This record gives sequence, structure tokens and C-alpha cells, in this order.
Amino acid sequence: MADPISKTLILLYVFFILFFFSNSHASSDVPFIVAHKKANINKLKTGSETVSVTIDIYNQGSSTAYDISLVDDSWLNDAFNVIGGSTSKSWEKLDAGGILSHTFELEVKTKGVFSSEPAVVKFRIPTKAVLQEAYSSPILPLDVLADRPPEKKFEWTETYVLFIRLLARYGSIISVISIMVLFVYLVASPSKSVAKASKKRR
Repeated sequence: MADPISKTLILLYVFFILFFFSNSHASSDVPFIVAHKKANINKLKTGSETVSVTIDIYNQGSSTAYDISLVDDSWLNDAFNVIGGSTSKSWEKLDAGGILSHTFELEVKTKGVFSSEPAVVKFRIPTKAVLQEAYSSPILPLDVLADRPPEKKFEWTETYVLFIRLLARYGSIISVISIMVLFVYLVASPSKSVAKASKKRR
């Protein structure tokens, strides 16, 4: 009887610790910046290609972020030309639950496989003098000007963005439910094993 009780107490302790940490971000009055970066290759009739880059910035926190600046300068000058928009952008503020989006277009100059680093988002919160930093999600390497047959592409971007939104909004609830289900399963499993052992003895 001592082992199941000890295991139950340990699981209860872990459950409450994880519950506390899963709700710490939701209860704190600070902005929580999440940035998603995506890039699409556009093949033109002339045979040349352009790359359209979009960066979405979400504030999933409970307060406003101020003086937001976005910089995505990891595109090589000898491989790409900026032909539309700019690789940097600034905004005055981003309210809690708000979304900012920025798009720019690049002209491909060199054939090859290129990788781009995550974009950098800086912002200010009233309680701290130092600017805070957040990084966007990375993108897969781009194989530009490659000889490839036409294929039907499955758009993962919308699904990924929806997943990020749901995870940011309901992440704490999902984690608590998962922990509770795991807890109930682990608590019930020792009793099942004890019942089976008693039946064998009989």
C-alpha cells in the first residue's frame, strides 16, 4: 500500500507545480510576443523568381507592447534584391490580443539553396527600461531557381498559424487537462495491477 500512496503524492505535487507554471504567463500583466515568418517562392513567366516574405506578430500577453520594431536583414545582398517593401518596420504599439503583419518582396539573383535567420522583434514594456527581444519562427531552406516540375503544393502556413494561435490562447488549459488525464491514468493503473495480482493469488 505504501508504493501507490507515495506515487500518488508525487504525482499530486508534480501536477500542482506544472499547473502553477502553466498559468504564470497568463496571470502576469506583461505582453507576450510571438512572431511567425513565412516565405513563398513565386515563379514568373520570364523564368525568374521572386520571394514573398510575410512576418506576423502576435501579442498573446495581457498588456500592451510599445515601440515595436521588426528587422529581417538576413537576406544576402548578392543573392536577393528588395523590390517591394522593406526588411524593417516599426509600430507605435501592439495591444493585448492584437496582430501586426509586414510583407516585403525579394528578387532572386542567384541560383541555390538559401537559409534565412529568424527575424528580430524588439519592443518596450512600461515596467522595464531595457528593450525586450523576441524572435520569429525560422523558415525552411529555399531552393530558388531550381529545375523542378510543377507540383501541387499543400499550404501548411494557415494550419501552422491556427495552431500557434490556439496554443498561445489555450495552451495553459490544454496542459492542465493533459496533466489531469495522465494523473488519473497513473493513479488508476496501480489499482488495476494490484487487483490482477490478488486474482492470481486466489
